[in-house]
Amino acid sequence: MLPAGHRLRASSDFAATFRGPGGARAGSTLIVVHANQADARAGQPPRVGFVVSKAVGGAVVRNRTKRRLRALMAARVGVLPSGTDVVIRANPFAAQANSTLLSVELDTLLSKVTARLTAVRA
Repeated sequence: MLPAGHRLRASSDFAATFRGPGGARAGSTLIVVHANQADARAGQPPRVGFVVSKAVGGAVVRNRTKRRLRALMAARVGVLPSGTDVVIRANPFAAQANSTLLSVELDTLLSKVTARLTAVRA
């Protein structure tokens, strides 16, 4: 479970992560990772939010997918740079993927977006 300080909750924060200047995005058939670093959040812990639409499945499937992604991110939130907001959007194929495959995809996409964020900052 993600600690309260690492959760992205407000819709305005989600929108800033999706559309904010200097953001980064990387995607696959399973998930899409959006990231953004705000100057106002420098030195604060990274925050993570999840978007799992009805296209993924019914309520049970959506909640299971969200729980699996949340557990994977809880182990990886310490790797993210401080002040970073990350939104993970699940694609419909994420519901059928096992946790190992989701873990590999998440690691790959997180490394891509963090590299792009540091390249933008430099």
